[in-house]
Amino acid sequence: MIEKTANMVQIHKKAMPFGLAALMLLLLAPLAHADSLVLNGSFEINGGVGQIGYNTTLADWSVPTPNGSYAFVYGPGTADEVGAVLSEYGDNALWGPQDGSANGLPATSPDGGYYVALDGDFQISSLSQTISGLTPGDTYTVGFWWAAAQQYGFTGPTVQAMNVCLGSSAESYVDGGSQPLSGGTNASSNIGCNGSSGSTAIYDLPSEGFSGWQYQSFDLTANSTTDVLSFLAYGNVQLPPFALLDGVTMNADNSVAPEPATLPLLLTGLLAGVGAMKSRKWRKSS
Repeated sequence: MIEKTANMVQIHKKAMPFGLAALMLLLLAPLAHADSLVLNGSFEINGGVGQIGYNTTLADWSVPTPNGSYAFVYGPGTADEVGAVLSEYGDNALWGPQDGSANGLPATSPDGGYYVALDGDFQISSLSQTISGLTPGDTYTVGFWWAAAQQYGFTGPTVQAMNVCLGSSAESYVDGGSQPLSGGTNASSNIGCNGSSGSTAIYDLPSEGFSGWQYQSFDLTANSTTDVLSFLAYGNVQLPPFALLDGVTMNADNSVAPEPATLPLLLTGLLAGVGAMKSRKWRKSS
């Protein structure tokens, strides 16, 4: 009986680190899955790779129809695979390791899975979603991953950026016939946003290049209880610049989740610390 009791105590003690680890996961879950107002912000619910509105769909997001935009869904490893992603004009691969450019384009974004690419100088239009449950005058933090890339088969340096808008309608160019970044100046002045907006820094991309994924966030103010969240890429003319987008979140500014890339590190560190503490206590008691 004494031996059985001792064994039970040992089992209980050994289980404690795992129980505490599970508890930490539960405590961190609200942070990792904060109540973002954006639906399908990781773009995982879609009709497969392709041009949105032409040969694929993207749940909860809109582009002008029919075929009014040049926006794409790319799956893991497909962006630089020639022939994998088709548009109304044919193949739409991006420069990357699989098609001859050692530019470091990875298979996925830091958010993982699928991501979206918006052309910045051809059939330019925004990707948008209507957001409800807002409080007029309140500030909301919109976060996202973005990167600059170039269409395969085209060469020459590009100039690129991404704009985000929270307003009464989806953003668009004030002068649709003007290429706002042809000279790298007056870019934002050509973007019409009926609300609050923010723009990433302009990125100078070398020919056949890839910028690397970058995390960006902006504090935007709601105009109404229902506003439109939209993204608009812009770049220089005739050298197909594509701005990539993933991991879109939108939260009241007092309930923002940790930046996606930092959460695994935070979680790993906490669990390692718990395990080490319980291991020391176990050695002392045995």
